[in-house]
Formats: sequence, C-alpha cells, structure tokens
Amino acid sequence: MALWAKAQQLQGEAFRQMQGVYGVHFPIEVRHYFANWIEEQPWANLDEENMQHERYARSTLEQLINMVISKTDDIGTDDNMFLVKLKLQESAQQFREMYGQNPLNLVRVIKNCLSTEMRLVQQLEGGEPAIGQMNGQPDGSRMIAQQFDILQKCTQETETDLKQLQHKQESFIIQYQDSLKINSQLQTLQNSAVLNKGDAEQKLKRQKEAVDLQLSQKAQDLLQLRLTLAEKHNETFKRLSTLQRKVLDNELIDWKRRQQLAGNGAPFDGSLEMLQQWCEALAELIWNNRQQIKKVELLRAQLPIDLPPNTQDLLPHLNTTITGLLSSLVTSTFIIEKQPPQVLKKDSRFASTVRLLVGGKLNVHMNPPQVKATIISEYQARSLLKNDKNLKSESCGEILNNTGSMEFTQSTGQLAVAFRNMQLKRIKRADRKGTEVRAVTEEKFSILFQSQFSVGGGELVFQVWTLSLPVIVTVHGNQECNALATALWDNQFAEPGREPFRVPDAILWSQLAEMLTCKFLSSTGGFLTQDNLYYLAQKIFGFLGDNYNQDFSAHKVTWSQFNKETLQGRNFTFWEWFYAVLKLTKEHLRGPWSDGSIMGFVSKIRAQEWLMSKPNGTFLLRFSDSEIGGVTIAWVANDPNNPSERQVWNLAPFTAKDFSIRGLADRIRDLNNLKYLYPEKPKEEAFEKYWTAMNDTENKLTRDGYVGSELVSRIPGMSTLPPQAEAPMNYDNPQTPQLMGPTSPAPSIYDTGPSSVQSYDAGNSAVDMEHEDSLLNMIGDYNPDDISQINVNELLYPGQSAN
Repeated sequence: MALWAKAQQLQGEAFRQMQGVYGVHFPIEVRHYFANWIEEQPWANLDEENMQHERYARSTLEQLINMVISKTDDIGTDDNMFLVKLKLQESAQQFREMYGQNPLNLVRVIKNCLSTEMRLVQQLEGGEPAIGQMNGQPDGSRMIAQQFDILQKCTQETETDLKQLQHKQESFIIQYQDSLKINSQLQTLQNSAVLNKGDAEQKLKRQKEAVDLQLSQKAQDLLQLRLTLAEKHNETFKRLSTLQRKVLDNELIDWKRRQQLAGNGAPFDGSLEMLQQWCEALAELIWNNRQQIKKVELLRAQLPIDLPPNTQDLLPHLNTTITGLLSSLVTSTFIIEKQPPQVLKKDSRFASTVRLLVGGKLNVHMNPPQVKATIISEYQARSLLKNDKNLKSESCGEILNNTGSMEFTQSTGQLAVAFRNMQLKRIKRADRKGTEVRAVTEEKFSILFQSQFSVGGGELVFQVWTLSLPVIVTVHGNQECNALATALWDNQFAEPGREPFRVPDAILWSQLAEMLTCKFLSSTGGFLTQDNLYYLAQKIFGFLGDNYNQDFSAHKVTWSQFNKETLQGRNFTFWEWFYAVLKLTKEHLRGPWSDGSIMGFVSKIRAQEWLMSKPNGTFLLRFSDSEIGGVTIAWVANDPNNPSERQVWNLAPFTAKDFSIRGLADRIRDLNNLKYLYPEKPKEEAFEKYWTAMNDTENKLTRDGYVGSELVSRIPGMSTLPPQAEAPMNYDNPQTPQLMGPTSPAPSIYDTGPSSVQSYDAGNSAVDMEHEDSLLNMIGDYNPDDISQINVNELLYPGQSAN
C-alpha cells in the first residue's frame, strides 16, 4: 500500500500531526492528487544543501507546477470541485513565488513531509522502519526514530518492573504485619499464666520462623529488584542523554546554523515540525522516567532497606540526571523561530517570533508565560553566557512593544509568541575611546528574549532566555551596505560555541567565494560562475595579470580587504562595489542575469579579447570597474578613423538611475549597432522578452488632451537607420563614447555629457527625427572649428543686406 494511503488511515493526534506539516508551503491537496508521483521521486538522492542539485530540483519544480496546472484544466467547471480547482491554481502560483529562486527549498519541504508521514505510519503499525523503505526519510531521522522506539520499550519495561516492585513491597508489608501479629501473640502467651501452653507456644514459634524466613527471602527479592531497577534506569538515562544530545546538539544546532546561513541567502524552509516532535517525545520520556524515580524514592521512604557493603546507591545520581535532562531540554528548546532583522534601523518597526518546542507537552500553556525582549551589547552578551545573572535586567537601549504572552495553537501543538510591532527607540553605543575603535556599522548587538514558567504544578520553575543573531543598528539608509557586510561575515564565519560575537579576522578565499555566490544567487536568481569568481578574486587581491588559471582558493582574505581598505585606484571597498552590483542586478537586471545574458564580472581587457574574435556588432555587458553600481555595454566595430581597423567600444556605464528612466533591454533595442550578444546570439533572442511594448501614440491622446512621448537611447553620431554595426563619431577617446542626457537642456553639437539617453516627442508629426537625421547625414558632419562662413548680422537683422 502506498504511503499516502496509509497516512490517510491515521487517527486522532497522529492525524493532526500529519496535517500540521502541510500548509501554504506545500498544500495537502497537492500531496493528495499527486501522491504516486511524489513518492516515486528519488528524494533521498537529492541533497538540499548541495547547489549542484539545484538544476534537477528546478526541473522537478517545473514538472510539479505543470502537473498542477494540467490538473486544474482537467477539473473543468464542476461545481463540486470549484474550491479544489482554486486551491490548485493558487498552489501553482505560490510554488513559483516561493521556490522559483531556490527550488532546493521544495526538496527540503517534501522530504520533511514524507519523513513525518513515515514515522507516524510506523508508529501506527508498531513496526521498525525498513532501511530504504521510504526514499524521503534521511538516515539520521531513521536512527533517531529507532532510538525513540528502544527508549519507549525501556521505559515501559521499567514501568512494569516498578509496578512489580510496588506489589511485592505491599505484599512484604502485609506479611510483615502478620509476623508482628505472631510476635505479639507469642509474647502474650509467654507472659500469661495459662497451663499447658507449651504446645501453643511451639506452634507460634514455628509459624514465626516460617514467616521470618519468607520475609527474609522477600526482603532479598525487594533489594534485588531495587538494584536491578536502578541499573535499568541508569542505562535508560544514558540512552536518553545520548539521544537528547543528538537532537539538541546536532539537529537543533544544525537548524540554527541553517537559519543563520539563511540570512546570507542559503536555502532554508524554517520548518520545526520534526524537531518539535522529537523534543516532545524526549519530554514525555523524561517526564515519565522522572515520575518513576519519584515513585522509587517514595517506596524507599516507606520501606528503607540498607544496601550491601561496597554497593553504590544510584538513586540520588538518577534523580539529579533526569532533572538535569529535563532542565536542559526546556531551556534549549526556547528558541527564536523568526529572527529579527540583522540590519536594524533605529525607529523602524521590526518583528520576531519566539517558540517553546516542548510547551504543549509539558502543559506550560495552562499558565501562559510572558516573554520580554531587550537589546544588549556584545559585551553584555558575553557576560550573560558567563552566568552573570544580573545582566538579565540590563540593556543598552529601549524597545517599544517588547512584551507578549505565549499562545498555544491547539491544531499544531505550538506554543509561541509573535512580536509584530517592536520598535527600537534608543540605543547606547560602546565607548569610542581606546585603541580598537570600530565603525558603528561594525558594532554588534543582540535581542535578548527571556521568560519564566513552572512545570508540574509549580514543582519546577525554569528561567529561560535566548539570544538573537547579531544585530547591527543603523540610523541612516547609507549605513546599510557596511552594516550588511558585518552581518554576512558573522553569519558565514561564526564558529560553533564561540564567545559572542567573535569571528575570524581572516578566512580563505574559497570560503568567501561560497558566501558571495550564495548571497548573489538568493538576491538575483543566478549563479556566480568560476570565471566570475576568478574575476572577483583578482579584484580583491589586486591582481591585474592575464593568468586565468591561477588558483586563489588558498589565499587568505582579511576583513579589512573585504570592507575597510579601498580597492586599488578607487575610493570604495570591494564589498561596497560588490553590494552596488548586487543591488543593481536585483532591482533592474534580474531576468537577463538569470538567463546568462549578462557577462557581468569580467575585466575590460578580457572583454576586448573576446569581442575582437567576433564579427562587428557583437556586444556583451559587464559591470563597471570605475563606476560603482554601473553596467556598461562593450561592442566591436570598425574604427571610423581607420576603416580597415576594428575597435572595442565601451558605452558609459548605466546606473540604477538610468534604468529607472528606461530599462536595459529597451536601451539595447534602441542601439542599432548592437546585433549579437556574445558569443553569437541575436539580441532579439536574448532580450526581446524584456522589451516594453512600443507605444502606438499616433492619434492617441491622454486624458488631458496631450500626445504621449517616449524616450529612446542613442549614441551621438549613430543614425537610427537600419543597423550597420557602426562605431560612434570620431571622438578623442574611442573607449568612452560621449552621450547626451535625457533630463538635461536640449543638447548642442558641443555637448559631451555622460548619458546616452535622448528624449524626443515620438508623437509630434511636425518633427520627424529619423527624416531629420537622414538629411543631416546626407549633408555631412558640421565642423565647429570652421566659422568663416557664419554671418551673425544676417541672423540678427533678417531682410537687411550685409555691409
């Protein structure tokens, strides 16, 4: 029977747990209608952390979306299926939006869903999971499930032994009372003056001997049962401790690490369902075993029995161990499900969500705890981890709306509090004096969340707290770039168990390249190739050579090289340059970059080498070395001064300001001398899908009665007649053709402005720009140095003859 068919047979709490893993991220309707296809996919062979599997994941995503769309078409207009059709249509759209950039996230989500189903079905069937039976269940999850099964059996066994111990102890006490009764009768008989009491006395003595012998044997049995039970508890607690370390120190820490890397753009679905199930199972096992220990203590108090010489009493150790396990579990599972923004602007609103993974199982929600958020400095965070409890009442700033009650959601079993409208009103920065003076964008803070609640009817009181990822506080938008650099460096290179918030000052280039690739991919939807990374390595290390096979992977990069020292011959750092390129690509070039239509990270020299081997009119797009946040177009054409020679021309860089006026694709369409995108793709094939539809302004008026107009990019000296892969007019520097600006005054023949866009009225029939340009081209170029033919008086006094 298929897994989904078995999952539908789940009942009660198990069915609710199964429902809980589905939602907006992966609707249960999709699971239902495509169950066979989902279970046939090789999920176990896909590693959601391996970017090499991204291509296959994207193909799987597209296949699923197409199947969902096809299913909605098949449903038709059946009224009974109308809501299902709407849900599937919505799901297809959501899949594109949620997983289009990172399809590996879908792999993670589906694997988690299948793993949860398999675990619940196996619990229902009462059998051990067969290795490889479900491709979607990771080996680690199977091992944890197996350990839970073993511990549940151990706990059931000790529960049975404890009941047997209690029964035997009760039997011993009853028989001991019989022994006391016989003793009392014998004593009374011996003190009495009854004649012929010898036979009766002997009979009572024989009864007493028999009972005492039985009591001695039962006492020995009780002692042995106690020792055996203690040994079994000790073994169970060792297993519990090992499993808890695996869940908390491995799985939960791994989840936190993935959450941290998600701040740099790494794939992360954020699901805590499996972890919560594991933690709740641990809580139940620990609580049941603790109750057993308490019952053993009670039985010992009722009937003390001395241990044999040289025998260790394990009970105190067991009590301490199980209470410590519970304390560790509760404090470790008080976590931040949604981190506050790591670049936090003063006076801006921000949100965060805190969750207690074992809150439902331990009935903490019966008296909902209050959670408080404060902001503390890096120094205060260090002191807090050194158990300076006084620091919990300190802060270095003021946060509004910083308290909330944890709420329990019955359907999911989640106990959490969502802070939706926090606002940082005040911040106290560290003293700027001293030898190590850091910029404000390098100063790290943290949001401290803390709470207190009781467990077991007030028997145990826990004070819990957790720290957010480092937060960099800014007061102005222009600090965002450098603040983000601090956050990214910390997220990527923080070492496990570090002292807050220390990070290495130098790392390998290969590590930095991984971070840059991840951030660029998540922001723009396109990878950085090895050629891109080689160019970036040359840039940060200041290498200008042409040895394209040089290996930089073992080179060290310091924080100063990354974002403190300016690049050679520039007034900006490597990160400032990279961030501007990333921002430009994300906001204006995302589509062409994802398509591979933008070469981007390539030097001017290498671009010239590539283009010179191609026909005239071949062009490529590269990010400017000199203009921060600029992209330039380089193309090959004949040299107007020497038609037999060819040159590579570089258009003055376009910035975000230019693209807010007219997009890149439209500008490329305007420039007729650009014919083939390097190496040989027609520009229409690469960019036509991004072109803006041409405005049909003829005979069309706006509501105010005006004729519409449009902007067109042109290069001075280039005709708008059909393309001939021409070079610009003869300028002093062929590498920087002069351009005219769209918002500047009407350009004259002397203008040498830095922009290539010229605005003209496309709807004014009195001015036919193409006709005018063609006439000018027929007349020939005007020479501004030839002024001998100018007659100013003729212009000032028309109709009068010149003197």
